[in-house]
Amino acid sequence: MKVTVELTDTSTKFIINNIYPLYLHDLSGIWGWKPNRYGVYEDDDTRTLNDQIQVFDIWWEKPSILFPYLIRVDGIPAGFALVATPPYTYGSEFYMNEFFVMKPFRGIHVAENAASQVFDKHVGSWEIQTNVTDRNKRAQAFWRKTLNNKVSNSRVQEFVAMRDDNEKLIFQFDSSMA
Repeated sequence: MKVTVELTDTSTKFIINNIYPLYLHDLSGIWGWKPNRYGVYEDDDTRTLNDQIQVFDIWWEKPSILFPYLIRVDGIPAGFALVATPPYTYGSEFYMNEFFVMKPFRGIHVAENAASQVFDKHVGSWEIQTNVTDRNKRAQAFWRKTLNNKVSNSRVQEFVAMRDDNEKLIFQFDSSMA
């Protein structure tokens, strides 16, 4: 099984756009979101997935600041990682804005492998945020295990703080210490 992480561009962004609604569906179980009256996971009157992804286009409009990666397993799309740099961070050099691996690729080390590849592409200070509630134990355990395997556990700061009007579990670390 070969896991690759590749930077997408405007010619391949449609693959991440195809996967994104699955990610939002997964998050709905953690955050308690419901789709709007048109069946789209947005809290406004976005009518179609095409309308939704137009807001998402910023990821391909700022190539030296925002990095949209596609995760593949043996050439098949398996997920994505969206990495931001300042001014879209919370004081770190890199921020894992979104990270998602589809269900058929979970539990077989694809996500850990992909996350490690992303960290290697951007060496420096990082922040990752995730939901702090019991509904999100799997993601919390994933990040603890992955970061502990990547950098010494003593080098990972973990704390709870308010971000974007929600309480989040936050991991901070420096990938240059790996």
